[in-house]
Amino acid sequence: MTTFDISGDLQVRRMGFGAMRLPASERGGPANDRETGLAVLRRAVGLGVNHIDTAAFYFFGDLTANGMIREALHPYASDLVIATKVGPRREPGAPMPTGQLAAGELRGEVERNLRELGLDRLDLVYLRPGGIEAPGGESIAERFEALAALREEGLVRHLGVSHVDAAQLAEARAIAPVAAVQNRFDVTQPADAEMLRTCERDGIAYVPYFPLGGFGVPDDARLKAVAARHGATPAQVLLAGLLALSPVTLAIPGTSSPVHLEENVAAGDLALTEEDLRELRP
Repeated sequence: MTTFDISGDLQVRRMGFGAMRLPASERGGPANDRETGLAVLRRAVGLGVNHIDTAAFYFFGDLTANGMIREALHPYASDLVIATKVGPRREPGAPMPTGQLAAGELRGEVERNLRELGLDRLDLVYLRPGGIEAPGGESIAERFEALAALREEGLVRHLGVSHVDAAQLAEARAIAPVAAVQNRFDVTQPADAEMLRTCERDGIAYVPYFPLGGFGVPDDARLKAVAARHGATPAQVLLAGLLALSPVTLAIPGTSSPVHLEENVAAGDLALTEEDLRELRP
């Protein structure tokens, strides 16, 4: 499994793990089995995963992704990188975020992540503005400045942005270094290709959220054709295709299934041919 150095000093294997689905596989529930989730986390690390993406607003009822990560993996291995994101406001009982935190509220959210994860400093914190609509159309300067101040205090090691357009990325980079961008991207939704090229040019990690297409692998003929040639699953081809598009891409597929975890991690070693890549490339 190949690696990438986030901001030059956090070496991660390019196949990581997304924690969003640990508490519940669907937004409306039901809750997943806690013991199975803990086992998935431990197995992921056992398979070599050392990059976990989470957030304090990943929860269902009393089951939280951060709490499960801490219970399963604390004390953490020295090479484990835990990334989290802040910005969305999610109230208890709400199936998804319903608004945005103001700049003055971000310290509390960062401290909540530190407390839940049992850490003194967060490796990577993304600012995630906006809702489910297309990114852009608002300034992120005030909120990113608030996170930059927490970075100066030592509570955060590196900063990232998520669900942003080119103007918002430029706005953030004028305030503080941006180590990673987490936007929506997969073979079937390549609209963010220019952002990927910017990240590759400047050595910024590009971490697609929903790397498997969201809540369900896309029904895409290209994926099926390449999968058939390799005796792989479409999901594995989707992940391998992302990693093959650029050396700066990091995959963070999420699952609460031990079987799917094994499949996802194995995709990191799936060698696609030039023919495959031409077929999959946006």
